[in-house]
Order: sequence, then C-alpha cells, then structure tokens
Amino acid sequence: MMSVQCETSVKQTPVAPMSVFERYLTVWVFLCIVAGIAVGQFLPNVFQAIGRMEVAQVNLPVGVLIWVMIIPMLVKVDFSALGEVRKHVKGIGVTLFINWLVKPFSMAFLGWLFIRHWFAPLLPPDQIDSYIAGLILLAAAPCTAMVFVWSRLTGGDPLFTLSQVALNDSIMLVAFAPLVALLLGMSAITVPWATLLISLALYIVIPVIIAQILRKALMRKGQSAFDAAMDRIGPWSIAALLLTLVLLFAFQGEAILKQPLVIGLLAVPILIQVFFNSALAYWLNRAVGEKHNVACPSALIGASNFFELAVAAAISLFGFNSGAALATVVGVLIEVPVMLLVVYIVNNSKGWYERSNVSS
Repeated sequence: MMSVQCETSVKQTPVAPMSVFERYLTVWVFLCIVAGIAVGQFLPNVFQAIGRMEVAQVNLPVGVLIWVMIIPMLVKVDFSALGEVRKHVKGIGVTLFINWLVKPFSMAFLGWLFIRHWFAPLLPPDQIDSYIAGLILLAAAPCTAMVFVWSRLTGGDPLFTLSQVALNDSIMLVAFAPLVALLLGMSAITVPWATLLISLALYIVIPVIIAQILRKALMRKGQSAFDAAMDRIGPWSIAALLLTLVLLFAFQGEAILKQPLVIGLLAVPILIQVFFNSALAYWLNRAVGEKHNVACPSALIGASNFFELAVAAAISLFGFNSGAALATVVGVLIEVPVMLLVVYIVNNSKGWYERSNVSS
C-alpha cells in the first residue's frame, strides 16, 4: 500500500509523497461502506455463501485478501535496520513505551469508559464486549506501513523511522497474542488461545516470512528492480483492503442501517487515543532531548495503527458480523484525515519544539 522505501545503506533515500489512493483513503472507505451495504441488501444469498466458505474458522476469501493486503507492505520492512536502533536509544525508548505500555492499555481504559459505560445505552447490548475487543485489537497492532508516509510528510529521519518499524514488528511477532489476551481478559472478554494463536500465525508470522523471502529475492536483482516491483504490487494492498471492507459492510449493513450512530460513537475513543498518544510521545521526545526529525515519526507511530492486521484479527476471532470487525474498520475510516491533522500540528510546532530543546 505504501509507495515508500528506506534502506539502511542509503542515508537519505527519496520517499514518494502520498498517492491518490492513500490521500483519499477515507473517501474510498466511505464508498466501500455504501457499496457494501447496498450489495449486501440486494444480494444477501451471495454473501451468506461467502461467509460459509470457512476452514477451521478461517474465511478463505478473506484470508486470501488479507495476505494480499499485508504482504506487500511487509516486503518493504528491512529487519537489518535493527542495527540503527542504538543510534537513537532515547527516541526508540519513547516509541516502545508508547506503543507497548501506554497505547493498548489506554485504549482498553477508553473502551471501558466510553463503550461499556457512557455510550452503553446508545449501543446494542449484545455487541458491547465485541466493540471493546475491536478497539483493543486496533491499539495492540503498531503501525507498519503508513508511518513511512507520515514520517516523510514531517521530514522525519528515514533510518529512525525504518528502525522503529522493524523493532515494533519484531516485538509484535511474540507480544501481540499475549497482550491481546491480557487486555481482553482484563475487559472480561474470553477468546480461546488456540484461535488467537492461529490468527497470529496466519496474519503475522507467515506473512512476515513470505514477505522477507520475497524481499531478498527482489533485492538480489538490484534496487531499481525492487522499486519497480513495489510500484507494481503496491496497489494490490489497497485494492484488497477495499474489497475486504465491501465484504465486511455487506454483512454489517443491516446493523448499521438500524443504528448509524454506532460508527460515530466508536470513533470517539479512537480519536482521543490518537491525540493523547501522539502528544505524549512528542512531549517525551522533547523532554529527553531528541531531535525534531526523530520526535515526529516517534509520535506518529504512537498515534497510528496497523489497521489491516486489526481488521484481519477481528474477523478471524469474532466474525464478519461482529462489533469487533466494525470497530476496527472505524479506525480505517478516520486514520488518514486525523493523522494528516497530527502531521500539520507537529510541522507547525517545530520552532517551539526546537526552542524548548535549546533552552533545556
């Protein structure tokens, strides 16, 4: 999905700006909502048949779409960039603190506060737990791809951005399932460990292995061949994401038509989390004396999510018709406009940030 490439062997590799698909992702998601609801109402039997195409609780059409969605993004992750971590220990420390100790737990709290209590009278009672689970899945998956775009738009250090993504993805391989299980347990939501581990293998471990094999094969042909391949397969990710959303909203259409307010209510804790985590990461980087071009990508990865993985895990764990799947899609819906606002804020506060560092 990304048109971004950073390599450890090149100090300043040019990074393309946001593509039309990326910049208007919210528009495409909205159109998918409309299309999905419409076709779901007119062709219910077709989508019921798709929903029955399962093996071991894994929907086969969706599984294929998710691999097409995730693998091209993971091909761009260079795990050799982990060697760059030691050059920005303080910035990496802030990133890890926000992504693994603040973000998931703060979202679990916001879900408990807003969904289980304040908004509960306005939501279907049988979906309360599922909505909270979706929010937790969204927050437990640190951004892998879009953060490269946000970093580019703020003039972020490309090597720092790449190293923090590589480190987060390495941690996610072992921490995602236990963290999700812990937070769901704290929220009194039970998910079978077997199902959670299957999701981890299908949507994290196996795609990472395939992506890295593809990456090495492409890099052996040279950087230009790699870039050309990325240009060809990059649009596959967004196309697969949008088709998955059409399927999801075809199943969710009836519930949404009955209670359209649900999407707006689910957006509230997500918005609060974005602004809270980005502001905290930005301030902590300033407090420890990191440069602005490190603070920006550190703050932005703390605010954004690997929503493709969250959507995949929600569908696998709870199903197409679940509130969890809907909650993760709300994250997709608001991601681009909200993150562009965060980009605007950090860009326009650069003078203040640098004066603070000098004075300290």
